[in-house]
Amino acid sequence: MAREFSRTRRIAQQLQQELAFVLQRDMKDPRIGMVTVNDVDVSRDLSFAKVYVTLFEEDPERIQEKMAALTKAAPYVRTLVAGRMQLRVMPELRFVYDKSLVEGMRMSNLVTQVVNSDKAKHQQSEHDDETSGDEENN
Repeated sequence: MAREFSRTRRIAQQLQQELAFVLQRDMKDPRIGMVTVNDVDVSRDLSFAKVYVTLFEEDPERIQEKMAALTKAAPYVRTLVAGRMQLRVMPELRFVYDKSLVEGMRMSNLVTQVVNSDKAKHQQSEHDDETSGDEENN
């Protein structure tokens, strides 16, 4: 029976925290910019870690450039994080672009637009009803 919090999950959580700190504080590469670490999946043998990141960019070309810079910097980031964590084996980092946060924000904006549009139509129809009611009374 698997424990509720397996060792790999605890390592993934700690790795996520350390990566976020290193990417925000210690990385000086201007090509990377603002990066959010959403999740980390560590393989059972701790040899690999998929790091899901969000970049606050909308241009696919810029996203690709930033992901290439992150991939190139992965060994350096791994060295920095290894110095902060007490692990016998430090997983190899593989950065994966996670667009779920950006998509969620886009969907939220669309819903807000539809709600506002619906309110405007509702108010317009009430206004039209009032003006037609005034004309009937005259």
